[in-house]
Amino acid sequence: MSGKHVAKNQPSSFEFSNENKIKIDEILKKYPDSKKKSAVMPLLYIAQRQNNNWIPLAAIQLIADMLETAYIKVYEVATFYTMYNLAPVGKYFVQVCTTTPCMIRGSGKVVEMCKKHIHEKQGHVNKELDSSWIEVECLGACVNAPMVQINEDYYEDLNAEKAEKIFNSFKEGTLPKIGSQSGRRGSEPIQNRTTLLNKNA
Repeated sequence: MSGKHVAKNQPSSFEFSNENKIKIDEILKKYPDSKKKSAVMPLLYIAQRQNNNWIPLAAIQLIADMLETAYIKVYEVATFYTMYNLAPVGKYFVQVCTTTPCMIRGSGKVVEMCKKHIHEKQGHVNKELDSSWIEVECLGACVNAPMVQINEDYYEDLNAEKAEKIFNSFKEGTLPKIGSQSGRRGSEPIQNRTTLLNKNA
């Protein structure tokens, strides 16, 4: 059994929106009927996006029925991958990378800002900010460490002040531009480029 937190208060039923039903039909066309259970991951993702960033157990049952597979098979996938949330995480779900490159570059300060502005404990929803946070393993943006993922977007080159600014923006619902928060283009050196300095480069 996975240690992933599962919400205690579950809706009694779940239905995909008409828009998402169309998306699901298009996804299922990519699989032979005998292999349609392979579509479990995109269907879980659609359910999560529709349901404010988390997947209720009723949605897992619905997906199992749609794919003609056992409930436990869908549940196993939902509990194995960290990208799926089985309890409310809020509108703004912050995943803080604390693996070695981010740790060396100061992810501890970002965690401190999470504790200060969102919640002292990870995995707990701040209802005022409609957000929560957790620590995660490498998110693959090591060269622009430290960084966080908020829902589907990366915010890189952080420090305590920049992280604090982002978390405060939850109140207004106007997050800063995604990507580097220090103005870096892509993964260029911190002290800016030293080659290809032509303005058209």
